[in-house]
Amino acid sequence: MIAEKAAKPAVTILIQPFKDIKPETVAKVAEGIRNIYPNVKVLDAIEFPENTYYKERNRYRADSIIKFLNKETKEGFVTIGLTAKDISATRGKIRDFGIMGLGYRPGKACVASSFRLSKENRDEQFYKIAIHELGHTQGLPHCPEKMCFMRDAEGKNPTNEETDFCKKCKTFLINKNWKFNSI
Repeated sequence: MIAEKAAKPAVTILIQPFKDIKPETVAKVAEGIRNIYPNVKVLDAIEFPENTYYKERNRYRADSIIKFLNKETKEGFVTIGLTAKDISATRGKIRDFGIMGLGYRPGKACVASSFRLSKENRDEQFYKIAIHELGHTQGLPHCPEKMCFMRDAEGKNPTNEETDFCKKCKTFLINKNWKFNSI
């Protein structure tokens, strides 16, 4: 008898709010994520690690935040940091480019910020940024589909145009134990 390969257990998504973000905002993002990935735990809010602050631009470095969260994230977990502060990363020749979120592909940690979102639809946009970065941690690249959550923002905020994961991205996530009502 040939032993069946054991299915990889589903990861738990940890939501790590920083102390600057409102608990009700965190709750709304958590609720959105739980709709498609039920294995979610919200952690207590923490301060930013000192080495993540970029004084020259009054921003926080997304790569440094991820490095910190990575160290704190055990096997079988993925952590998303949530903040309302301005975050940045190096983009090409620009050392300090303001961004909405950053996630490594694949990775154990990512970060999303509400700082660059418009006032209207802010909670919905923030959820879309969070789910996009979590998609990267699962191994998804940017998607050419205009309506897909995995679309590249290209320095803008296209979240109001995004409606869902496209069929290809959904199928990829379903293979990672994500649950969708429709496909």
